[in-house]
Amino acid sequence: MPVGTQATVKAMTPKVLEELEAEIILSNTYHLYLRPGHKLVNQAGGLHKFMNWERPILTDSGGFQVFSLAHLRKISDDGVEFQSHLDGSYHFFTPEKVMEIENNLGADIMMAFDICSPYPCDYDDAKKDLETTLRWAKRCKAAHQREDQALFGIIQGGMYDDLRLRSAQEMIDLDFPGYGIGGLSVGEPKDLMYKVLDVLNPVMPTNKPRYLMGVGSPDCLVEAVMRGVDMFDCVLPTRIARNGTAMTSQGRIVVRNASYQKDFTPLDHKCDCYTCKNFTRAYLRHLIKSGEILSSILLTIHNISFLINLMDNIREAIWEESLPEFRQEFFSQYGYEN
Repeated sequence: MPVGTQATVKAMTPKVLEELEAEIILSNTYHLYLRPGHKLVNQAGGLHKFMNWERPILTDSGGFQVFSLAHLRKISDDGVEFQSHLDGSYHFFTPEKVMEIENNLGADIMMAFDICSPYPCDYDDAKKDLETTLRWAKRCKAAHQREDQALFGIIQGGMYDDLRLRSAQEMIDLDFPGYGIGGLSVGEPKDLMYKVLDVLNPVMPTNKPRYLMGVGSPDCLVEAVMRGVDMFDCVLPTRIARNGTAMTSQGRIVVRNASYQKDFTPLDHKCDCYTCKNFTRAYLRHLIKSGEILSSILLTIHNISFLINLMDNIREAIWEESLPEFRQEFFSQYGYEN
C-alpha cells in the first residue's frame, strides 16, 4: 500500500497511482487529526472525496506516530497525552477518540489504537504494552460506529514468543475482520522480525487478512509473504525516491552517484513503467543534481511500480504453487538488503 500520510502520496497524483494499478493507499490518522482536522475532512464528504481517490483507503490509528514522539507523550490506562509536533499544543487520544477520528475520515479499513513497543524492550514493559493494547482493542470495537468500515485489531508483544502468541489468540477471540502485526520494523534485526512471523503464522486465521505494518523493502515483502502475510505499507519506496535511490531487480541503485553520469540505460531493463520506458539513468541523475522536482516524480513512479509488479509476481507464484522457487530466483538476482 503506497503511503499517503497527509492525504497524498508524495510526488504522485491519484490518476498516476491508478495507472500504476495501486489498489489501496494508506493515510495517517495522527497527521490528519492535527491538520486539516478530521471534522473538516468529514464535512468535505470523507477522505475519498477530499483527496479524490475512489479506490480503498486504510487509516492507521496514530499509535505508532504517538509512540515515535517519545519525550512528547505520556501514556496512561485511559489513553495517551501528547504534544503536537506542529505547534506544541497538548492533545489526548483515547481509543474512543481515535475511533471518532477514523469514523469521520471514512476509510475502508481502520486500525485499532495500540501501543507500539520499542526495540529493545524488556519483557515486563512489552507485556504491559500488550495488555493495554488488548484493553484498548475492546474499547475500540465498542466505540466503532460505521459498518461500512472494517476495523482491524493489532497484535503486539515485542520479540517474545509467548507474548506474541497470547496477543494473537486474544485478538482472534475478539473476532476482528483482519489483523495488523505491529511492533516490527522498529529497529530490530530482520531475522528477529522473521522469527516473530514464524511464531504467528500457524495460529493466525487463514480466512482473514494479515497486515505487517511499516514494512516495504523488497526482500522483506518476499520473506513475509512466505510466512503468511497479505498486506504491507511503508514510506520507503517514496522516501528513497526523493533521495535519488531506485529499487531494481538487481538491488537498489543510488542514481545520484557519479557512475551513472554517462549511463544511457533505463533504471531497470526488466521494468516497463513510464520512467524506464522513456528516460535513462544519466538523465535522472542530471535531474537529481539539478534539484528538479521531476526527479522525485519519475523515481517515485518507478519505485511504486516496481513494488506493485513484485507483488503481482508473488501472487502469480502462489497461484502456480511455485513461491519457494520464485523466492530463490528473486534473491539470486536481488540479494538481501542489510
